[in-house]
Amino acid sequence: MASELDWRAALESSDTAERCQAAEELSRLGEEARPAAVALVRACDDPSEEVREWAVAALEEIGSPFDTDLPALASLLSKGSSDVAYWAATLLGRSKDAAAPAVPALARALATSPHQAVRQRAAWALGAIGPAASAARMDLDQATASADPRLADLARVAIRSINES
Repeated sequence: MASELDWRAALESSDTAERCQAAEELSRLGEEARPAAVALVRACDDPSEEVREWAVAALEEIGSPFDTDLPALASLLSKGSSDVAYWAATLLGRSKDAAAPAVPALARALATSPHQAVRQRAAWALGAIGPAASAARMDLDQATASADPRLADLARVAIRSINES
């Protein structure tokens, strides 16, 4: 049986079948696939729908990423597809206050992403980070006035979370 590292490397193969098998195998590893978190987020932009689906299945099960992956995840908020940014924000939020250095990137995603789901997930992530996300307060205040009721609610919840200490 191949190791998680082999599957992570296979996600970057030029062969679609190999990428698909790697994403599927990583989805079966659950939290043991954590070292492949960044590669799985990148795979959410794969040309193959099947690879993207398996990557999402894996991401749903891995929990929070390693702290060493947080800078790479923060950089993915503004690169790739909306799915890449959505999952980068999700994993940052799962990291709670360890993701505090990503607050500026999350605030930018909240304020400027053209994708509503990314803006919503960024607001959620800032709330999950809690008081360490206080630098995003102005962006969250603006989001509370959004015409999107879900975004406005998530921004209000995030502000309450930031105000708790």
